[in-house]
Amino acid sequence: MWTVPEAEDKTISRAMGVKDERLKLISEGCDPIRKDVKHESKDILSEVSRTHNAILTLDKTISNLEMELAATRAVQESIINGSPISDDLKIPETNGKRKYLMVVGINTAFSSRKRRDSVRATWMPQGEERKKLEEEKGIVMRFVIGHSATSGGILDRAIEAEDRKHGDFLRLEHVEGYLELSAKTKIYFATAAALWDADFYVKVDDDVHVNIATLGATLARHRTKPRVYIGCMKSGPVLAQKGVRYHEPEYWKFGEEGNKYFRHATGQLYAISKDLASYISINQHVLHKYANEDVTLGSWFIGLDVEHIDDRSLCCGTTDCEWKAQAGNVCVASFDWTCSGICKSVERMKDVHRRCGEGKNALWSEA
Repeated sequence: MWTVPEAEDKTISRAMGVKDERLKLISEGCDPIRKDVKHESKDILSEVSRTHNAILTLDKTISNLEMELAATRAVQESIINGSPISDDLKIPETNGKRKYLMVVGINTAFSSRKRRDSVRATWMPQGEERKKLEEEKGIVMRFVIGHSATSGGILDRAIEAEDRKHGDFLRLEHVEGYLELSAKTKIYFATAAALWDADFYVKVDDDVHVNIATLGATLARHRTKPRVYIGCMKSGPVLAQKGVRYHEPEYWKFGEEGNKYFRHATGQLYAISKDLASYISINQHVLHKYANEDVTLGSWFIGLDVEHIDDRSLCCGTTDCEWKAQAGNVCVASFDWTCSGICKSVERMKDVHRRCGEGKNALWSEA
């Protein structure tokens, strides 16, 4: 008698096993595969984010090194050619040098003593508190002014006396004058970059209200980015008519009459990153100056690989800043557009500070 072949039993067993496995996969909805895909997707997104941040940091490092290399070459060329080395080109020692978050330069004039006092009485810390701000928070604040046409005259002596009392001035090798604001801005950035190694350099007018802690937090968000230009970006008309305010003598360079300027930050307050300040310092002797200071700064960056950041919290009005503060959206800077600053700032600065200020403790709260 013949027995039933074992192969047939095994074939039937394998067939049943495959069927059971298929039923199992169907009942599970292929969950093992889906879970693996989801897990892999999260890993990929996380890796992409880490890679992106690493690239930004590397790009900023390369940008800083390029600026330092350009400055070093400029010094070497001066030595080879037998020319005296400009103080602006001398590279400060960076080993062990204190690193700061930002340098805030408050543009002021000889006739603006009362404006300066209104700032000192509100949003600019004084004395030991200002020194503590530099040491603990890395925030430097100075009134920025040059010299009078008559060196050592009564105007210069008045500033020197004021500086002995408050110690909050940055004196520039520059002759003051309204039509010289573009030159003053250029010298300010070059001087500040040489004196303080900071991530950002800020220029603000002395009739603008500023919340320093909010400004610092705003800039810190862009710390890893190279070549950053931050402000309220605008594009006003090019004024060809003589005698009007903001007249542009070189209007023909901007095309047909009625054209507008390229995008640039409004002059009341703006900030640039360290590598852009270094760029200005190195190239200051060949950078062209237009009649208007804010247009001039924008023109220096128009052909560079610069990120323009339009942040409207840097240009709040003195009325809307109050309800924004109440809603928890504290403005960085406040002023009146009609006056290109706070109208009657000497009388109104305290009131704006009371309504729109971030609170004294904001500067010392933990980041």
